[in-house]
Amino acid sequence: MLTRPRRLADGDRVVVASPSGPAPQDRIATGAAMLRGWGLEVDVAPSAGARSQRFDYLAGDDIARAQDLQDAWCDPSVSAVLCARGGYGVQRMLEHLDWDKMRAAGPKVLVGYSDITALHTAFATKLGVVTLHGPMVATEVFVNDERSAEHLRRTLFEPDSTTTLMSDAARPVVPGRASGVTLGGCLSLLAAEVGTPTGHPSAAGAILLLEDVDEKAYRIDGYLTHLLRSGWLEGVAGVAVGSWQGCEPVEDLVRDRLGGLGVPILWDLGFGHCPSTITVPLGVAATLDANAGTLMLDTPALV
Repeated sequence: MLTRPRRLADGDRVVVASPSGPAPQDRIATGAAMLRGWGLEVDVAPSAGARSQRFDYLAGDDIARAQDLQDAWCDPSVSAVLCARGGYGVQRMLEHLDWDKMRAAGPKVLVGYSDITALHTAFATKLGVVTLHGPMVATEVFVNDERSAEHLRRTLFEPDSTTTLMSDAARPVVPGRASGVTLGGCLSLLAAEVGTPTGHPSAAGAILLLEDVDEKAYRIDGYLTHLLRSGWLEGVAGVAVGSWQGCEPVEDLVRDRLGGLGVPILWDLGFGHCPSTITVPLGVAATLDANAGTLMLDTPALV
């Protein structure tokens, strides 16, 4: 299992960073104001509101984005790094990070989802730290959905209150109960990370969390088939599925591709690219009960 960072407290300093795509300045300001309303001291990294002149889907130069992230992580006065948004770009900057220096800085909180899945994976394999798959500061789900923001706030400040994760829509695809360590995020990023220096070598022993956004069914089929054929899914303990916002219907496809694993599969746990999302820690021991529609953490996400 991975090291759990310290929970946040009133007065802690956090940094908003953009390791992937650019975020609107007004949305960053709104999200930062919400964080200050939680009692946090908030700094915004220079690249958070930047846009690359060469590739406008990136929040500035790869090296600059990596440096912002590393500087925040290695600053002993910073307790958490909260991503502004996803998009695309994390994988381009991973080789520019000094993992030895970041490991020496000790654990702290990282929050994000979507393209940030590549950071979750890298922080698990390179730093051995628990991270939070949760709403990002400059996204609509954070600034406009009170439930999503409040669940993140409780996970950060009162993690003992968020050890049972559930949703009203949850139902079993394959019934059963299994225990393992949470791993996962955006399916396309998990598949893209297989075989890389920062990718998880295997999902063995994991409660695998899967979600994605704006994908055709055949592409989701391809990602799942790649994970199967590569052997990456051998030994997985269970699967909890989140949202498929903007995707073609895929429930039958997931059953077809993953049902043969013989493990519990829970549909729609309520995390990911949905209008209202829960925060799910990655790297903690948990029990998945597909029949009850719950994911129960053995310990709080943060100490």
